Amino acid sequence: MRFAVYNIRYGTGGGRILLPWSNYLRRTHRNLVALTAFLRSLDLDVLGLLEVDAGSYRSGKRNQAQAIAEALGHYHTYRSKYADRSLLQRVPVLNKQGNAFIARDSNRNEVFHYFDQGIKRLVIELELPELTIFLVHLALGYRVRQQQLSDLYSLVRGVSKPHVVAGDLNVFWGDRETRLFLAATGLCSADPRATATYPSWAPTRQLDFVLHSPDIRVRSFHVPQVTFSDHLPLVCDFGTP
Repeated sequence: MRFAVYNIRYGTGGGRILLPWSNYLRRTHRNLVALTAFLRSLDLDVLGLLEVDAGSYRSGKRNQAQAIAEALGHYHTYRSKYADRSLLQRVPVLNKQGNAFIARDSNRNEVFHYFDQGIKRLVIELELPELTIFLVHLALGYRVRQQQLSDLYSLVRGVSKPHVVAGDLNVFWGDRETRLFLAATGLCSADPRATATYPSWAPTRQLDFVLHSPDIRVRSFHVPQVTFSDHLPLVCDFGTP
């Protein structure tokens, strides 16, 4: 199976932010066309996308996950990253922000979980016949992020089949933040070199991860050096027993 996870910054591109949040307001059509062509070249079985625009003015009222899935001939599932009762669900543009899975196979089940704390709380659990994948985007604040990791542990420990946890963990303090989580869950990093993934134009921090249960064999792992977002994508080929 070939899997990738990518924080695409709502398709707004990978340039430096001159003013806070300014680049997040750009229209996305041209960059999304190039991004989709890149994703098509990877020939993926499953793709986890973070920071997806589901239809604001930026994307021309089009769900980006749906547009990418249609271009790839795949299936998609999308959900807002804010809880249903969050006030952000009432704010234009913000209420169109979420995460998504795109999969080649329609034989799958999705469950949507929300952390108890944080602004962005969504965890998408994708169950495939051979494994389960959790897609996460953790909080920017350290204390909330640690609580979310604790909640994520509770989700992962109940899975019996091979499983993967992937996404943007925002661990600005490095491996001191992930050490206890990995020890408790038994998960391993698919990237033993700890490749920096942010910012894409001059990476200095490893914020994005593919973590897997020990019964999964990683055959290859690479981080394409592309600037369609402020993050770099992670691409992993792996097999299950």
